[in-house]
Amino acid sequence: MADKKNPIGREEYQAALEHIRSKKEEYLDIMKRLVAQPSISARGEGVEECAHLLLEIMEDLGISARTLPTRGFPVVYGEVGSGDFTLLFYGHYDVQPPEPLEEWISPPFEPTERDGRLYGRGTGDNKGQLLCHLLAVHSYLQVRGDLPLKIKFILEGEEESGSPHLAEFASENQELLAADLVYTSDGPLHESGAPAIYYGVRGMLALEMSLQTAAGDNHSGNKGGVIPNAAWELVKILSSMKDEQDRVRVKGFNDQVRPPTAKDQELIRNMDFEPEQIARNFGVEKIDLEQEDFYWRLTLQPTMSINGLSSGYQGQGTKTIIPARASAKMDCRLVADQDPPEIFELLKQHIQGMHPGVQVTRQGYMYPSRTDPGLEVCERVLQAVQEATGEKPVALPATGGSLPDYVWTRILKQPSIIVPYANADEDNHAPNENLSLDCFYQGLEITARVIYELSR
Repeated sequence: MADKKNPIGREEYQAALEHIRSKKEEYLDIMKRLVAQPSISARGEGVEECAHLLLEIMEDLGISARTLPTRGFPVVYGEVGSGDFTLLFYGHYDVQPPEPLEEWISPPFEPTERDGRLYGRGTGDNKGQLLCHLLAVHSYLQVRGDLPLKIKFILEGEEESGSPHLAEFASENQELLAADLVYTSDGPLHESGAPAIYYGVRGMLALEMSLQTAAGDNHSGNKGGVIPNAAWELVKILSSMKDEQDRVRVKGFNDQVRPPTAKDQELIRNMDFEPEQIARNFGVEKIDLEQEDFYWRLTLQPTMSINGLSSGYQGQGTKTIIPARASAKMDCRLVADQDPPEIFELLKQHIQGMHPGVQVTRQGYMYPSRTDPGLEVCERVLQAVQEATGEKPVALPATGGSLPDYVWTRILKQPSIIVPYANADEDNHAPNENLSLDCFYQGLEITARVIYELSR
């Protein structure tokens, strides 16, 4: 794997931990500096400036870095160390828009410590987590001077906008990004607070359907019963797409779903399941599922969600009309081996088969991704996380959400693993996003342990 003649020794690992612990305030100040720089990719606010700030931070930390262009915002690339094993850290420096601003207790780009947490847009998603990788490497450089494995960093500026140019960049820079393992820290810990490891992600397909049945809205009495109602027509289509057990019943939708392996089933069976606690965390009354069914649906089964519906009158009081227009925004979370463009065509055929006048528009997609959890390198990371935290990690075949993980596994053919560092209630994408300082410091120590294990 790494340089077998000169691996990181136990004493050097301990020295790196001591360095991390002695630099807590300094490292926190670096996070505050990075969070204070807006980088909203959805509207291009401060993204270029943030890339240059990140470049400056990396160079100050002793990591050779440069910005590289894409057809959108630049990626920041860094490299340090040498050896036969290459570890690639992925992260993103762009953030979600902070609105609604009135719901923030402190301004989103004025990082503020409160009750053992740092509040600000990007603290948990993803600036604080990517900094754990950079800062852990810096501590090793300070106590050891070099690293016996090659470490690369690819930090993206468009993840919150769907990573529209990352796949193209990776395809054009395959040698630059070649690695034995890609390691991502994004998202929250398990709801219980336990460390977590995910061996893949669900993909995503977003679409919009719209329908117009008349030139304008009509009187529901004078014309009711003799002309079509756009809202009802849309509801009929939507209700045809799932059954009473919440399964998608569009022809062909489930045909390519990859059957679970014995290891997948083992991971799910070994999960702790506290439905009352999960319900509280999710903000619902109860979870009406058994353990295996719950995690099966969350990781290995595709979904179809209605994100928004629009039709007719929504103002105060009553307006007795027959709506002429109706629309719905939807997303599907897809699993291996579903192909998002193919799924879109199946959905379009189904929808227009129900009503030829419906316009169906694809708004974006991301492929699902999976890595074999039985790989030796995955076992090494699992062991490292457990040793660093003193707690057995929650391990699942995939996360419920989506990341551009397919870029590594599908395009570059490299194994990829996701180890989140943020607290379960980080409120990423919401007002008052935060990162627990305990989680930040633990993330630093987990990263140090992973590097130590992989160097050996």
